[in-house]
Amino acid sequence: MVALTDSQYLAPEDYLELEAESSTKHEYIDGKIYAMAGTTDTHNTIALNLAVLIRNHLRGTNCRVYFADIKARLDRPNCFYYPDLLVTCDPQDRETTTYKRCFKLIVEVLSESTEAFDRGDKFNDYQTADSLEEYVLVNSKQQRVEIFRRHSEGGWLFHIYHASDTSFTLKSIDLKVDFADLYDEVEFETESAS
Repeated sequence: MVALTDSQYLAPEDYLELEAESSTKHEYIDGKIYAMAGTTDTHNTIALNLAVLIRNHLRGTNCRVYFADIKARLDRPNCFYYPDLLVTCDPQDRETTTYKRCFKLIVEVLSESTEAFDRGDKFNDYQTADSLEEYVLVNSKQQRVEIFRRHSEGGWLFHIYHASDTSFTLKSIDLKVDFADLYDEVEFETESAS
């Protein structure tokens, strides 16, 4: 990642003002902004499939799912990220229209350009949110889902699910997801022989 601001610190309020006017999305990490890469058809289809499943499941509750353009704000590491999906059930999150603070579920669809960051520093930052119960990484090259779940002592349990499992459960929102629905209309790229 390459910071787009010079060495001067950019305040969160200034970032939000700039971001509201920008045609390109930027993530914010402690005073510096970073342009986000675009997505692929596969990435978008997976994220949309899951967003629709979650939205239908949460209909009529106090919970909301947000897709791609709503930021997750983390105060302690001073960051704003654009997760692929986030779910919040906290009424405080209705007070802000461009970011949420009290999310219980974050989903990132992995891509080659972001996978290491999503697994590493970004997950470390997300863990500072006391409200976060599950962090989900969805593979875009094969049918595989990795879920980190916060346990009662505050640590994280890790689970991997494959297509052979046929489904997995997002425990934070009590939703069973079938792999067939998650990866509906997804065509994985095949590597050609050299």
